[in-house]
Amino acid sequence: MVLLQEPGTHERAVERLAASYRAIPRDAPVRLAKKTSNLFRARSATSAPGLDVSSLDGVITIDLQARTADVQGMCTYEHLVDATLAHGLAPLVVPQLKTITLGGAVTGLGIESTSFRSGLPHESVLEMDILTGSGEIVTAAPDGPHADLFHGFPNSYGTLGYATRLRIALEPTLPFVALRHVRFHDLEHLVDTLGQVVDTAQHDGVRVDYVDGVVFSATEAYLTLGTQTAEPGPASDYTGQQIFYRSIQHDSPEPKTDRLTIHDYLWRWDTDWFWCSRAFGAQDPRIRRLWPRRYRRSSTYWKLIALDHRYGIADRIEARRGQPPRERVVQDIEVPLGRTAEFVHWFLREIPIEPIWLCPVRSRDHWPLYPLRPGETYVNVGFWSSVPRDADGDPGAANRLIEAQVTALDGHKSLYSDSFYDQDQFWRLYGGDAYAELKRRYDPDSRLLDLYSKAVLRK
Repeated sequence: MVLLQEPGTHERAVERLAASYRAIPRDAPVRLAKKTSNLFRARSATSAPGLDVSSLDGVITIDLQARTADVQGMCTYEHLVDATLAHGLAPLVVPQLKTITLGGAVTGLGIESTSFRSGLPHESVLEMDILTGSGEIVTAAPDGPHADLFHGFPNSYGTLGYATRLRIALEPTLPFVALRHVRFHDLEHLVDTLGQVVDTAQHDGVRVDYVDGVVFSATEAYLTLGTQTAEPGPASDYTGQQIFYRSIQHDSPEPKTDRLTIHDYLWRWDTDWFWCSRAFGAQDPRIRRLWPRRYRRSSTYWKLIALDHRYGIADRIEARRGQPPRERVVQDIEVPLGRTAEFVHWFLREIPIEPIWLCPVRSRDHWPLYPLRPGETYVNVGFWSSVPRDADGDPGAANRLIEAQVTALDGHKSLYSDSFYDQDQFWRLYGGDAYAELKRRYDPDSRLLDLYSKAVLRK
């Protein structure tokens, strides 16, 4: 057992959290006193004090024999990965951005290139302590008196409570990841191959530990297949002048190969926030040389986005150019594997955004607030940009169009960004009666917002 905090540290942090909860007026909204967020939903301002989570940001213990870690709810994956890789271990699913917290990934949703074999981050949670809306701290596990909260917590976005401690499973790692970037000239072939990789965990006779993909157009798309290896040798570095997603592209009929350290593989998307850093000029070689390496990370770009949201900088620039304002389209959706090519073709025709990200996932259990069918392969499609909009029209027109198409294809979308569902449709898709029962049990006085108010009304 590796102890990473002094005895009593976690307990004192939990007591500070509970005291801050008690200090919030009963008629005031309960929110985290957090300086940063990976959510893209605006929310109404409040002058009420927030929950003090400032000391709940670390790893408590790592059990090397059991391959588990006890982690505080506000610990970022960056800190968690640093702690576990030191012992040759990693979380089963590591979301792509360093400042995503473990508690945030569980009460929201996270996904990565191990999700085809390990599901979503909450599926590697063994138990968790949760401060509920009633102010009580309960331990929720797959079985026992709070099993309903354990299964209903994912995708509740803090509307049932906040995780203070989570025990998660870990898996062993090797020092390097060997990559194969396989090009496809049509999306149907890519989807067929992706299904085979998910079913067999191999491609052309080589084991596949990680898989995701990038679509640049209907005739240029790639699967990136990763295999852990201990074989020594040089590794690429995409934290400097080279850009990871551009390294994927090639014209050869044979896969393009590459190697990264396991650390750099886990954070390969963070340096340029996938490809979103281009919006800030950070991919221009002239600017990139002057952009300090320590600021080439998603948290920096997110702060710039937050400033834009606050002051409307981008729309002001567009207006000076005589261009219409833009609609933000920042979403992740899941559709069944068999409908993926159909959705991507539709998206490329209707929504002028590229590239887009693909990531397969198989859920291993039933989670009522995000009901993917256990054992079925879905594909996450991620797209993060903006499109021109009619200044006098519906400001959410493109997002509404996407929501309708995803629903028509038997899919779901994550709730970290703007949503436009009406209440009846929302509750049909996201828990309905199951959520209402959890709310009655764990937040009987409605101290916390309900999920619709938080995700759609952005209160």
